[in-house]
Amino acid sequence: MNIHLPNFNVKNLVKEAGSTISRVVQLTEEKLGTTERTEYDLHFQNLAERADVTKTWTEKIVRDTESVLIPNPQNRVEDFIFDKIEKSKPKRLSNLEHLALDMIEAGGDFGQDLPYGQALIKAGQAEQKLGQCEHDFIATSGICFTQPLRKFLDGEMKTIGKERGILESKRLDLDACKTRVKKARSMLGQQSKDGISPEAALEQAERDLRVAQAEFDRQSEITKLLLDGISTSQASHLRHLHAFIQTQVRYYKQCGDVMEQLQRELAKMQHPKPRLRINSEDVDGGPPSSVSMHSCDSDSLVGPALDSDPDPDLDKSLTNLLEDFHIEFDTTAVSTV
Repeated sequence: MNIHLPNFNVKNLVKEAGSTISRVVQLTEEKLGTTERTEYDLHFQNLAERADVTKTWTEKIVRDTESVLIPNPQNRVEDFIFDKIEKSKPKRLSNLEHLALDMIEAGGDFGQDLPYGQALIKAGQAEQKLGQCEHDFIATSGICFTQPLRKFLDGEMKTIGKERGILESKRLDLDACKTRVKKARSMLGQQSKDGISPEAALEQAERDLRVAQAEFDRQSEITKLLLDGISTSQASHLRHLHAFIQTQVRYYKQCGDVMEQLQRELAKMQHPKPRLRINSEDVDGGPPSSVSMHSCDSDSLVGPALDSDPDPDLDKSLTNLLEDFHIEFDTTAVSTV
């Protein structure tokens, strides 16, 4: 039976293993402070710091925006999973739409001919419109704001992180070569070790150092170019932010229009209460026919009370009548005897 084994390059594996061990040793010595390390230039450090700040705040903004658009964390997790498996998200009713359905159903059970039932149905229909506006707002906000920012994080920022990791590996290799050169120079004049003279060891170490320096410089330039591109990305993010704000303005305006329309419709359904103004020329309404308020003037209401003790039952009835009909009593019209 023929067994096909993978075609391993043993030489490359040994080389990679040796490089990994060398990096671990170099990093450990740096942590212990027993060796020097190559520092990045100030411009590169500023670029790297700005990249870290950009990544941190962009991640927070995306999370916060998604929390505003979809408050339920379980729904956010479901949407994330469906995005990863590239399937359409499930259609679910919002809280406004659940409220709308219950209002409409309740209005139908209470009676569409009754004021309360009619009001519930109209309110439920308005809530349905608000729910549709919310769906449109969530979809548009995702397209114009959260999706571009997440694409930036998953694409450009991941590439920058990968290249920075490679650069750090090249730096460790460079510093390890510098350490070997120092060690080879310190062995000049000594006897050969393992059949290699100190001069040959120094020459090999310096050759490795030049190669490591060239690779480090090349990777440093690549990483700088990517870090410089963050400025262009932020200009693009600014345009996405403007689009998101415009979407919010349009959404809240639509919601305001729906509620104002509902308010006008409900106002038309209200029956105004009668309102009287005694001792005034303008009379907005009147009490039931059993009580004739037009016969009430200042003399009949006030005059007798000045000459005799007030009747408690009469005062109570008059107070209830004034409260029921929101009567405004014009005291300036009462003359003092």
